[in-house]
Amino acid sequence: MAAVMLATMCAVVYGTADFFGGLATRRSRVLAVVMLTQLTGLVFVLPLLPLLPGTPSPAALGWGMAAGLCGGVGVVLFYRALASGVMSVVAPTTATTSAALPVLAGLAMGERPEAAALCGVALALAAVVLVSREPGAGRSRAALAPVVQALVSGLGFGAFFVLLKQVPAEAGLWPLFGARLASAVAAGALALASGRTVRPGKGALPAIVTAGILDMLANVLYLMAVQRGLLTVVAVLASLYPASTLLLARYVLGERLSALQAAGVGLALGAVALIASA
Repeated sequence: MAAVMLATMCAVVYGTADFFGGLATRRSRVLAVVMLTQLTGLVFVLPLLPLLPGTPSPAALGWGMAAGLCGGVGVVLFYRALASGVMSVVAPTTATTSAALPVLAGLAMGERPEAAALCGVALALAAVVLVSREPGAGRSRAALAPVVQALVSGLGFGAFFVLLKQVPAEAGLWPLFGARLASAVAAGALALASGRTVRPGKGALPAIVTAGILDMLANVLYLMAVQRGLLTVVAVLASLYPASTLLLARYVLGERLSALQAAGVGLALGAVALIASA
């Protein structure tokens, strides 16, 4: 039950972080948002390290850095796919892939959730697809490149979830320090190589800082959840983050939810309840 609660909270915080990240990208270049959110998360996790004491072993840092590189690639490709493709295709492709990969990995590693939990996982996967869709998706056509970028982005996010499952239980938050250090360095190198500015746009810095803090907080919740529960369950629950993004967009920005998205939110709640009951 603790793992389910932590993973559900993780999804809410991830979705809120994406909401603020989306606001920031309206005023700044994507690479600037990625770079500064990674640095913010790195600064945020430093004072948290003593709160959950752990051993900064090579294994802990290594798994964390590998996860951070995968997650960093996922973020960059996701924003690029959104910029050049159809959101109604890119978002569900990324979210579904990021949820499906940990399920396959968990089953391959020998995890066998109860029947009710498996039904909840299937329901959650359906919810991920529905809440990620945009109105008019059936009338949209997407180019191949953004779809491929969305698939690879989803694999990057999914790999982030899988790799953090491998860290030693006594590692504390050191894997997240390694993850954010690696992603921040990679984003900085990419910005330097491309010659693009990482200066935030006017008025975008508060949203960027908020997104970076919340993203790292969600990572903390995910790590705590996956150390207490099954990867096949925790990662799928964490992948329900588009639901909270949608609700914030609805009540803060006044955006409307389509019937499919509203149904997806309902399915997400049902999936959480079903998994918790198991």
